[in-house]
Amino acid sequence: MSGGGQAWRRSVDVHTHFVPETLAAMPPGGPSRMWPTMAPAECACHRHVMIDGKNYRTVTDQCWDAGKRTADMDAMRIGMQVISPMPELLSYWMPGAACAVLHRDLNEQMARLAAGHPDRFLALGAVPMQDMDRAVEELEYIAGTLGFPGVEIGSNVNGEPLGLPKFQPFFAAAERLGLCVFVHAIRPAGADRLVGPASLQQALGFPSEIGLAAASIITGNVLERHPRLRIAFSHGGGTLAMLLPRLENAWQRAAEIKESMQTSPTLQARRMFYDDLVYDAPTIGLLLERFGSAQVMIGTDYPFRVMDREPVERLESLGLDQALRDAVYGENARRFLAR
Repeated sequence: MSGGGQAWRRSVDVHTHFVPETLAAMPPGGPSRMWPTMAPAECACHRHVMIDGKNYRTVTDQCWDAGKRTADMDAMRIGMQVISPMPELLSYWMPGAACAVLHRDLNEQMARLAAGHPDRFLALGAVPMQDMDRAVEELEYIAGTLGFPGVEIGSNVNGEPLGLPKFQPFFAAAERLGLCVFVHAIRPAGADRLVGPASLQQALGFPSEIGLAAASIITGNVLERHPRLRIAFSHGGGTLAMLLPRLENAWQRAAEIKESMQTSPTLQARRMFYDDLVYDAPTIGLLLERFGSAQVMIGTDYPFRVMDREPVERLESLGLDQALRDAVYGENARRFLAR
């Protein structure tokens, strides 16, 4: 990114979410209790996301309105957003056939938004991870027909960690098709240990959950089997930055752990990507030090209330040199996206 007043236009936010104004109708015989729907809210510019007859979240039209998104992007000094579905819409708890219908609709709606503003938006699709055959089929559609750079997946699939061998067909297909994978926390482990309102899951549960997901990719040797896979983790990789020295020490000292992992956990972690959504400039500095300056990207969680509203200002406060600023602002993201 070169100097000048418009330099921010090359910045890329890899962590933003899309919710459509309307969702696909449930297919015949579909899971009526679990199928998400959109319902009118008190304000005309809001909609309720209804799941299992309850209001999961009330969202604003920033979720689907490209004009409002681009205006916000200009105010935040973000040149491009990478949009991905609100994680709860991944719906891994539904039967695979029904989930595939929902995901196809989501993917096509995101494709239309991105196609209307190709200089401002890219999209990451959704695939039914509970059904490997259908997941690979949708990957083929995403790559071949929609032309997306990659997909978003949840940090676990109905409680099962991503590093399990059963998910290898998905990672193999993503690698073969050249698609990147963005991992977002979903239904975190340990939620029963939190004291307070349910929204604490985002503040406290997500970092633990995404740290365990990233660790499972390492301990499951996913990158050893798929060396060209480009995979990134939301929320700064969660707790992984703090867990990594412990995991490295265990790998070096415990023979059974070293035997189970073919490569140093630290080296594996530095092959993965991370957004910088940690809300604290010194912690972003830790991510750069631990994971490498070529692996960290801007992420805001736009447009939800937990979003980082000043991502560029936070990076500027670190006093990064020009080359490092260029990398974190956009070059790392473009390498992750292969764009």
